[in-house]
Amino acid sequence: MIDTYAGLDDAEIAVAAARAGAEVVRDGYGRRHAPIEKGAGDFATDVDVAAEEAILGVVRAARPEDAVHGEEGGQRGAADAERRWLVDPLCGTLNYAVGSMLVAVNVALTDGPVAVADPFSGEVFFTREGTAWVRGEGGQGGDTPLAPTAATRLVDVNLDPPFPGAPAFRAVDLLAHPRFVEGFRPRVVSSTLALAWVAAGKRAAYVTDGNGLAGSVHFAAGIALCRAAGCVVTGVDGAPAGESGRAAADAETHGALLSMTRRRG
Repeated sequence: MIDTYAGLDDAEIAVAAARAGAEVVRDGYGRRHAPIEKGAGDFATDVDVAAEEAILGVVRAARPEDAVHGEEGGQRGAADAERRWLVDPLCGTLNYAVGSMLVAVNVALTDGPVAVADPFSGEVFFTREGTAWVRGEGGQGGDTPLAPTAATRLVDVNLDPPFPGAPAFRAVDLLAHPRFVEGFRPRVVSSTLALAWVAAGKRAAYVTDGNGLAGSVHFAAGIALCRAAGCVVTGVDGAPAGESGRAAADAETHGALLSMTRRRG
């Protein structure tokens, strides 16, 4: 199996790993999946676990010395490994469990390339040397560079608790802001799929209020993808993106949304 990946750079390994996970997610779609409870209302399914194993198989075959931190399996490999991959095998488990296709598969090499696969469109969004690209199913059409735009006026907002930014920032207040109602339309999908769509110009922005975003298996790939595409990514208060809430958008939309989050009402 090692020969399969011989000569491939890290970007191609990330794409291959994301595709492997996406294939498992796609194949398991439409069946009933018993939840694997994780606490605090969170759960996984057998598909989350199987997709992570498929991703792990690619990384182990291609880069056996690297460590992997997966959402389901935790840390694999040497704790002192020089390189570490962050894996969210199924971002949007709740969507998937109820039959929605709005999900994504995330693979991110820390300080390196990332890949976000849409299992159902066949697209893989990825970075290479600070640039962002999308590749169709089977590589059809070649690789197309990504760039954000305000054209859609669609803004994805993460409404999942907890809400550490309250009362200074609450997503529900942003959605009710008169200028938001006038200028934008809210959407809610898988977090990473939304970030990939912002990078690709399919969404104008993504806004979230949450904890532990730095180095997160959920957000690392999507945030890196947005930055490589030229998006502005900051905290919801405009400060450098830290552990809690973030806003990612093209420059025009980012400025408009932050003007609303800084002054409620």
